[in-house]
Amino acid sequence: MRLLSHTIGILTNPEKEWKAIRADRHSFFQVFLTHVPFLALIPTVAGYFGVTRVGFEVGGHLARLTPGSAAVLSIVTYFALLVGVYCLGEFINWMARSYGVEGDEPTRHYEGTALAVFISTPIFLASIVVLFPHPWLTMASVGIAGMYSIYLVFAGIPILMNMNKDRAFLYACAVLTVALVMMVTVLITSVILWSVGIGPIYQHHIH
Repeated sequence: MRLLSHTIGILTNPEKEWKAIRADRHSFFQVFLTHVPFLALIPTVAGYFGVTRVGFEVGGHLARLTPGSAAVLSIVTYFALLVGVYCLGEFINWMARSYGVEGDEPTRHYEGTALAVFISTPIFLASIVVLFPHPWLTMASVGIAGMYSIYLVFAGIPILMNMNKDRAFLYACAVLTVALVMMVTVLITSVILWSVGIGPIYQHHIH
């Protein structure tokens, strides 16, 4: 599997691309390693430069983080994204048999991981906007990407898993529920980390 294959196609022609992804039949490890470690660099590297060079508003003032603080947060975020996509793929695979997904274990594992990888892709790509970390710009861009990711879940499962639409709809709802629970877990973890001192350190306020 080529690095970042299907990345553009999943945005421009998702139905065709889901069929191509299904036909690939690589291992779950291949589809993960050829995409997620590279896509996860987008928000972390862009975010690092955004918060250390460009700055963001805090209480009406422009603030920046120290390079050391931003580096720690970027590294933690990077590995959290890797773990998050991997775990989502594992949950999708774990639920597969309950929803009647056909095929052997390696095939189901590939399909589950591929689904997690490619429904995350729009959000990874949209996160380039954190290079200019304005809250409304970030929320709007990631929000639109998130809605497209939801569409990809419902469009992708019937094709990728070769399921009828009724079962695929229920499976897609379950996938979105897991993704939502994972997002809430990440938010709670972030609050806990901040409360014990692993949080941002500001350079200064610029008037």
